[in-house]
Amino acid sequence: MPLTPPRASIIVPVLNEEATVHSAVSRLCRDFPDCELIVVDGGSSDATVELAALHATVVTGERGRARQMNEGARHATGDILWFVHADTTVDPDALDQIRAALTDPAVVGGGLTLRFDRRTPGLNYLARTSNARARSLHHIFGDQAMFIRRTAFDALGGFPDLAIMEDLEMSRRLHRHGRLRLLPATSTASSRRLVAHGTWRMIAFMQYLKLLYFAGVDPEAIRTRYAAGPRLFGRRRAAAARTTRT
Repeated sequence: MPLTPPRASIIVPVLNEEATVHSAVSRLCRDFPDCELIVVDGGSSDATVELAALHATVVTGERGRARQMNEGARHATGDILWFVHADTTVDPDALDQIRAALTDPAVVGGGLTLRFDRRTPGLNYLARTSNARARSLHHIFGDQAMFIRRTAFDALGGFPDLAIMEDLEMSRRLHRHGRLRLLPATSTASSRRLVAHGTWRMIAFMQYLKLLYFAGVDPEAIRTRYAAGPRLFGRRRAAAARTTRT
């Protein structure tokens, strides 16, 4: 008698995503019909909740990606917790690969191979180095559609309650708990923020933010710095130059 495959719960944290949430959840329903689909809203002021509710179970949680994902996990019934961003497109082959990876009891989670929704030298470089980092350092970020074995998630107490870098910290804790796998199935992430601010500038900016985190800077301060964007660097340099000239 064939074994029933472990059930996966897809958890999608959202906040004011009315432009993307309907297409995202309808695509997830189509490609992964046997998965539980939970959308966790962090207090949207647009039509996100109404649109998501057409295809998914919607729950509300405190604003903040870590808290929203933990709230989704609290409602989930699956053996596999799979965290997918609303602006990310997941390869339909991913679920079979996740289930196959988790047949190894030493594997506690992992992510998908990152790519972007457009191809430029900067975006290609970022995808390539992100995938290499995931393989060598076991740092998996949210745009790689992180999946976690439920027992490991519970043992670690869920995502750490951080304002930013919760995915980086979770992957570090998971790696100490067991093995992480980067799967060949792709997670195609939106490049909108990268392109809007300049891809190479954003690459440098994100490395700077990670250095702040590893140096022990308060994650709330890092989140505030991230929200300000990399252009603040340019304004500060320009102001310093003007001061020097005068």
